[in-house]
Amino acid sequence: MLPTHGPIHIDDPNEPNEPIYKPPTITQSLNAALYSSKLNVLLIFVPFGFLAYVFKWNSAVIFILNFIALIPLANLLGYITEDIANWCGQTVGGLLNATFGNAEELIIAVLALIRGEIRVVQATMIGSIISNLLLVLGSCFIAGGFRHKEQEFNRKAAQTNSGLLAIACIGLVIPAAFHFESSSGEQNISSNRDYSLHDQILNLSHGTALVLLAIYGLFLYFQLKTHSHLYQDGDESDDPELSFGTSLFLLAFVTLIVTLSTDILIDSIEGVTDTFGLSKTFVGLILLPIVGNAAEHVSAIRVAIKNKMDLSISIAVGSSTQIALFLTPFIVILGWIIGQPMSLLFQTFETVVLFVSVLITNYLIQDGKSNWLAGILLLSTYFIISLAFFFYSDAGKISGCRNV
Repeated sequence: MLPTHGPIHIDDPNEPNEPIYKPPTITQSLNAALYSSKLNVLLIFVPFGFLAYVFKWNSAVIFILNFIALIPLANLLGYITEDIANWCGQTVGGLLNATFGNAEELIIAVLALIRGEIRVVQATMIGSIISNLLLVLGSCFIAGGFRHKEQEFNRKAAQTNSGLLAIACIGLVIPAAFHFESSSGEQNISSNRDYSLHDQILNLSHGTALVLLAIYGLFLYFQLKTHSHLYQDGDESDDPELSFGTSLFLLAFVTLIVTLSTDILIDSIEGVTDTFGLSKTFVGLILLPIVGNAAEHVSAIRVAIKNKMDLSISIAVGSSTQIALFLTPFIVILGWIIGQPMSLLFQTFETVVLFVSVLITNYLIQDGKSNWLAGILLLSTYFIISLAFFFYSDAGKISGCRNV
C-alpha cells in the first residue's frame, strides 16, 4: 500500500540498490504539511482569532486566541522553509533559513514599527535573543542531558556565533554609553552641530546598523563558503516531503496568515496591558518571543534528544545571531526609511540583561560540552529575568530616542 503522504521511492531496475526519488503529489504534500507536527492541532485557533477581531470581542480574548494561533503557524512556517531548503541545496537553503527562520519576529517587528510601537519592537528583538539563548538552549541541554550523560558539539562554530553576539552587544552598549555621557552636557556637545542629541543617537544607530548588516553578510559568506565545514553535521539532506510548487504556495499562504494574525495581535496589546496591568516591555520581551521561537524550540529539542548537538546549537544560538546582526539593524534602517525614530539606544536594563545572557551562554559553551545542569543554569537565568520584567514598569523610561 502506498503511503498517504510524503515522498515515494521506487526501485530503478538498472540500479536495484539505489531507489529513485519521486516528488510527492499536491495531495501528499498537503497531508505531509498538515501532519508535520502535533502542534498543528492548535491551528483551530486561527479562524477563532479572526472571528474575535471581526466581531470586536474583548481585547484580552483577541490577544490570547491569536497568541495561541501563531504558535503552530510559526512551527509550520519553519517546516516549510526547511523543506524548501532540501530542494535548493545547502547554500540556497542556508540563505532561506536566514531569511525565513525568524520570519515571525520580523513580521511582528515590522508591523509594530509601522504602528509606531517602538517599545514593543525593541523589547521583541531583545526578548527573542534572550529566549533563544536561555530558554531554547537551556531546554536543549536538559532534554539531551537526561538522555545522554554528556554531549559534545563543535566548539569553534559555537564560539564564532558567540563572538558575533558579543559584537551585537557592543552595537547596543556604545549608543547607551554615548547617551549617558552626552545627555548631561548636550548643549556643549551640540554647539558645533545643527542637530541635537536625539539626532546624534539616530545617526549613530544608523551607521552602526549598516556595520552590523555588513558583518552578518560576511558571516554568511564565512558560514556557507570559506568555512562551511565547521557548520556541517555530517548528515545527508533529507528528501523533500513537499513538492516544490506546493512548498512555495504554502510559504506565501502561511506568511500571509501570520501577517494578519500578528497585525491583530499587536492591535490588541494596548487592551491587554490595560486589562492585566502588564507593561509593553513584558509583553514584547517575554510573551511575543514565545510565539516567534515556537518552531526553533521544538526543532532544537528534538535534535538534541537525538544527540545532534551541533544542529541544536546552530538552531538556538544561530537564531539569536540572525536577530542581533540582521533583524535588529534591518528594523533600524527600515525605521530610518519610513520616518520612525527606531534606534539602537535600548533601555539600560535591557542592555544589561542581554549582556548577561550572552556572557553566561559564552561561558557554558566554551568547552564544547553540555549536560543537564548547564541547561538548569540557563533556564534559571531566564526565569529570573522574566520575573524582573514582570515587575518592570515602562513609566518614565526612554524608548529609542522618543524622550532623548
